Parts: sequence; structure tokens; C-alpha cells
Amino acid sequence: MGALMMCTCLVAALGAPLCAAAPVSGSLEVLVRTPVSVRRGHTITLPCWYNPPQGADGLEISWYRGNFDSPVMSYRGKRFDNASQDASYVGRVSFGLKDAASAGPTEGDVSLKLEKATVKDAGDYICYVSNERGYDRATVSLTVTEVGTSPILSAAWEEDNMLNVSCESEGWYPKPYLRWSDERQLLQPTTSLRHSEDSSGLQSVHSWLLVTSSSEVSCSVGISDKEPKEARVRLKSPPPSEPKSSPAGWVCFALLLAATVVSLGVLYWKQRSKGKEPTADGKPADETVPLLKTDAEWIPSHRLSEEIKDKYVNVTLQAGNPHLKIKDSLVRDGEGPFPDGDAVTCLTAVTGTPGFSSGKHYWEVSLRQNDAVPLKKSWWVGVTSRADTPLKSDFPPTTSGYWFLSSSPDGLRFNTEPRALLPFSSTLRTIGVSLDHDRGELSFYNVEDGCLISSLTTTFKGDIFPLFNPGKGDQSAMKVLQREEPREEPDMPLSVEWKQMNTPVVQD
Repeated sequence: MGALMMCTCLVAALGAPLCAAAPVSGSLEVLVRTPVSVRRGHTITLPCWYNPPQGADGLEISWYRGNFDSPVMSYRGKRFDNASQDASYVGRVSFGLKDAASAGPTEGDVSLKLEKATVKDAGDYICYVSNERGYDRATVSLTVTEVGTSPILSAAWEEDNMLNVSCESEGWYPKPYLRWSDERQLLQPTTSLRHSEDSSGLQSVHSWLLVTSSSEVSCSVGISDKEPKEARVRLKSPPPSEPKSSPAGWVCFALLLAATVVSLGVLYWKQRSKGKEPTADGKPADETVPLLKTDAEWIPSHRLSEEIKDKYVNVTLQAGNPHLKIKDSLVRDGEGPFPDGDAVTCLTAVTGTPGFSSGKHYWEVSLRQNDAVPLKKSWWVGVTSRADTPLKSDFPPTTSGYWFLSSSPDGLRFNTEPRALLPFSSTLRTIGVSLDHDRGELSFYNVEDGCLISSLTTTFKGDIFPLFNPGKGDQSAMKVLQREEPREEPDMPLSVEWKQMNTPVVQD
């Protein structure tokens, strides 16, 4: 029997290996194309057919994966036999077509169509066909892949002016690789890579690298046959006059994050931006990949200066969102439950007026009204090219035309893809937002200490509106701060009141 199971492989016209087990009798031969690959959650056909073709009525056709007592799919006696079918494949398998010209089982095509592929579906599948004169079988190898998230970079100061840079990414299959490199060569991490697996079988990877505070490193994560995803970080040490232990040294240390996907990843981002809905002024949505940056050169103009504050505008919140409570300049989430659960989505977002088509503008947002109420935990603050935000829970916040800073359990981040954590460790009570429409720059400041949190550059087109989202489940409301306009003293007519003075006359 072992000799009969020997598999001989040929090269098919399509370039894929064509395999058949040595037939038990000369009357039946099973052929397959292998291997095949599928993205997790997608549908795949495992090609299998037999020669000479005949109607399937007199055949027994079965697909197995390891366990012959529980077939993936079984067809005999002109019907499917589901009595002993592997439970994990119920409702997901049927006959498929090996190519567009195939007529299916009536002409010998007994390919297996597998829907909603999971990582646990990866492995070898046996295509078995028998009739009254003999049987044959062949094996198809299935690979399941999943491309994970873009790497998230974060950094922390260590001793001797060194930085511990962390890189992590999740949602991959099979197990991904992680590589560190600088501008010249590949680098070895100071600690071992850590891989972990979630309940669905998807893989995560995490690594750390100790580098000097003036260097540029990149972290790329990928699997063998897919384009990797990459994030870069350029680091510069704080000025010598600034003590490293001071709050400003932690808050404003010069970290330049330029998180970008490599080669095809960038093209994918730009391509995904095409075809999006137009902006509020009817123009196509912006397709520029934003650049994340911070106070890299420590120049005074990158702190919150009076020149920036002089551009203060009082923003008015738009009314009409049924999921929010808006009163004057206060906005808080409404009563739950929400259709999108606990996730913070566009469903609780609101825009403000006026919109800005040019020039420099500045406004402030408070995340705490008094010390008796905790700081807000989840929020968005930024701008959008839409006068009204769609009240859709599935509207992606990374859509072109939205630029905002948000909070998360891990820290602060922009909504751009790929994601990058921002190096910010101070308590953030008030956010200053500075928009330079002409230069395409959006900056966020910690108002309490006047330090730049981070900024992004892109190309703004048409009117740009302030954007706010108070998150969900916080006791504290988000308040858009209003600055009192300076009062001018009215021009009063000069009035003189004459009074008769009884002045004694002094005589000689």
C-alpha cells in the first residue's frame, strides 16, 4: 500500500505542480494542483479532478484532513453525507471549480470550495475518489496567511543618554519575522524576540532595541511571501542645558517619528485614498501620506508661543448629533448603549465652526473641568475636511480628510496608518491645536507647560473644520475653551462739571 501512495509530480500548464497518486487501477486517476494559498477570512478552491471524466452519480468523493473518520466533505449515493462531517467545516465547504472553463463534477472536477478560511484550516487535504472498479487519491497543501498591523514604535529614556525603542505588531499568520536596521545595516536586538498567539491563532511579535539618543532606526515586520510593514524613528537627544530628569525633558524630548510602510505599502495607502468621497468643497480627498514629527531641533518656535496664541479663534460646536450632549462649549457622550459598543468611532464625533480655507488658527480643548472629576480617558481632537461627520459606526477614522490626535490605553497616537505611539508621559489637561492651513501643518501642544506634543504635515485643500470626539464612558466632559474678546473703552464725550469754589480771600 505504501508503494501505491507514492506521489508523482508534473508541471501543469499553469505553472503549478500537478500531482497524482499512482492509481490503484488503470480506470481512475486523481490529479491536483498544489500548493494553494488563501488570506484568512477569504474563500479558496482546492483543485482536484479525475480521469477519465464521468458523471459523479456512481462515485464516492471525499475530502479528508488527517482524520478519516470525520471527513471535511463526503459525497456518495448522489447526495452529501453529513453524518460524520468534521464540525469545524459545517456550512463552509461545497464543490468548487478548478478554473473558469470547468463544468464541475459532471466532467470530473471534484474541487473543494472552502469559505471563511481560518488559520486552523492550514495543512494537507486528501482528495479521494472511488468507483466500483477502483480508487485513487492525491494531496493538496493549503497555506493560510494574514497580514498584521503596521509596527507601533515607542521609546523611553535609559541611563547614559540611551533610548530603549520598542516595536510591536499583531495579527499575523504564520509567525512573522521582525528586523531592526539603521541607515547602513541590519541590527541585532538586545533582547530576544517575543512571539505570542491569541485565541484565533494569530501571531504577535514584540522586540526592544537599545540605541544612542542620536540615531535613526527602522523596524520591519512581515512574512516570507508578503511585503513587510515598516516604521522608522529618528532620535535626537535633548539640549545639554535641559536636565534629563525634568518634566520638559520627558515631555519634549526630540523624537521624530516617520512611520511609513515600505514600497508597495505606500502605494497601497495612496491607492486606498483614491475613490473616497470628496471633501466638503467638492474636491477630491487628499492623498498625501502625512509625516509625523516632533520638536526635533528644539527651536523656540516649536513651543507654544504668544505668536501662536495670537491666532486664537472661538470655535462653536455643531448641534444635531443624537449620541452626544452638547451645551454651550461642553460636549459629552450621551446615554448608552451605543450601536458600535465601547469602541470610539465617528458615531460620537462632532465638528466645529468656523471652517478655515487659509491662514493660521489656534484653539484649546480642556479634558478636565475640576479636580473632583477624573481626566478623560478616550478622545479625539483634530480637524477634518468635512463640514459634517457621517454618523456611521463603520466609517474608518483613517479615511483621508481626517487628521486628529487620540488617546488610547498605550498612549497618544495620530489616526494615520501605519500607527505610531507618541512619546508623551505628562498629565495632559488642556490641548492647544494650531492649524497652519497654507503650510499644511497641524500641531498639538500641552498648554500647561507650553510644550509641543507632536505635529503632522500634509496638504490641506478647501475648508478645514475643527473636529472633536468626547469618547465614551468618561465622567468628565470635553470643553472647547472660549477666549474673551478684549473690551475696547467707548469714546466718551469730554464733560466738564464746573463747581463754584468758596475760596477765602486773603487780604494784606
